[in-house]
Amino acid sequence: MAIPSNFTQSVLQQGATEEKGENARLASFVGAMAIADLVKSTLGPKGMDKILQSLSRGREVTVTNDGATILKSVYVDNPAAKVLVDISKTQDDEVGDGTTSVVVLAGELLREAELLVNQKIHPMVIIAGFREAAEAARARLQEIARDNKADAAKFREDLLNIAKTTLSSKILTQEKSHFAELAVDAVLRLKGSTNLDSIQIIKKPGGTIKDSFLDEGFILDKKIGVGQPKRIENAKILVANTAMDTDKVKIYGARVRVDSMTKVADIEAAEKEKMREKCEKIVAHGINCFVNRQLIYNFPEQLFADAGVMAIEHADFDGIERLALVTGGEITSTFDDPANVKLGQCAVIEEMMIGEDRMIHFSGCALNEACTIVLRGASHHVLDEAERSLHDALCVLSQTVQDSRVIYGGGWAEMQMAHVVDDLAARTPGKKSLAMQAFARALRQIPTIICDNAGLDSAEIVSQMRAAHAADLAGSTAGVDVVTGGVGDMQQLGIFEAFKVKHAALLSATEAAEMILRVDDIIRAAPRQREGM
Repeated sequence: MAIPSNFTQSVLQQGATEEKGENARLASFVGAMAIADLVKSTLGPKGMDKILQSLSRGREVTVTNDGATILKSVYVDNPAAKVLVDISKTQDDEVGDGTTSVVVLAGELLREAELLVNQKIHPMVIIAGFREAAEAARARLQEIARDNKADAAKFREDLLNIAKTTLSSKILTQEKSHFAELAVDAVLRLKGSTNLDSIQIIKKPGGTIKDSFLDEGFILDKKIGVGQPKRIENAKILVANTAMDTDKVKIYGARVRVDSMTKVADIEAAEKEKMREKCEKIVAHGINCFVNRQLIYNFPEQLFADAGVMAIEHADFDGIERLALVTGGEITSTFDDPANVKLGQCAVIEEMMIGEDRMIHFSGCALNEACTIVLRGASHHVLDEAERSLHDALCVLSQTVQDSRVIYGGGWAEMQMAHVVDDLAARTPGKKSLAMQAFARALRQIPTIICDNAGLDSAEIVSQMRAAHAADLAGSTAGVDVVTGGVGDMQQLGIFEAFKVKHAALLSATEAAEMILRVDDIIRAAPRQREGM
């Protein structure tokens, strides 16, 4: 029986659309390459920034060149484009950096695949070639990685170089040495942990970016209450989330009728007595500092001042969660059983000034890893981008402390991998070899784009790098030097990258390209209609 061409259409619910074969593949390629082209100009140390303007009421503006931030903010309708947005998010969550590289590499793989598909090579043959090429590239990446974890001084130098390389493409590039030191000091305090909650970042407009500093302790962006001690040593801290306004009748629409003013005074006295009892229970925990997430009103604040307890109100939830973590306490809501309440501890609590703002400084915390990085800058936009840049560096460094292998940057790793894949393609018979050559060309596009973004002659520089790597594959350290505008020695220049970042980008990009290549049908289902509409 002959099946009509619109057979699927007749089966699908009304309103659904379908694209098949070449059209589906073309739609996938176009969507994915458009997303890659969107972030391509942000790649490398001379990459450009994007302005993202929200269309919501606030019309908020974000200035960034972070691939994950750009793609997170852009709404896309193309399903293949969404795959690339997802791999960028995954790269950001896993290793923190390389979010642009992974999308650009996937886009270049698909660009090469499209040319092969146009030559009537089946997608499955291309996928098989890509898989073998990716395996060869991964093996080469593992061979060329170096590990200096045994030597603490060299390992710290590696971490500094990785931090500088990561920050080179960000807004902090002018002060990258200063921020690399801050980031490395903060991450080494974590003693191998990848939990960055112990590192707090505070943004304060004013001053210059160079005024930013690392403080060994915890800083809370609040003020100490009136008439309370401004400095406490050997602090015992109760971190709480409780209402301190129960001295008021809080039943909505409540009306109290009394026949004399003395009865009103009795009600007020009863409410105050209730509040006094609650404060006495809190003080009975043997504390000298009380931090509450909610407001502390005048009467309880006065009671705490009389008892010599420092009371800090309205600490935001993120603030008290982190404070509880670094002081070793627990957030408490009831105070009837002091024996089961875990108090936080620190050596000194005192006021400090940052710019023109007073803040509370907790030093000698129970969790030694705790530290605070205070960022200064001209505006909120600069500070937001500085925070994103520093967060990327902290993520990469914390992952490198766990997997301490490092490789050279500046397109060196891609040229090494491309050379090995080209060799494999030359020895492989059949159409698969064409896919392998395409894979090598896609890898060489990364240094090409870095050159193009810096306004350099990419064809000349990449061909020189290719010749240098072919002449001495094991000994060459040639990569793109965007400062001098030519080929440079990556070892002398100190351009290093984390192995884990490059490894994750290679595998994610290959898998995403493979997934999109497999597509031969796109069905857009219509939403289910409500009954009676």
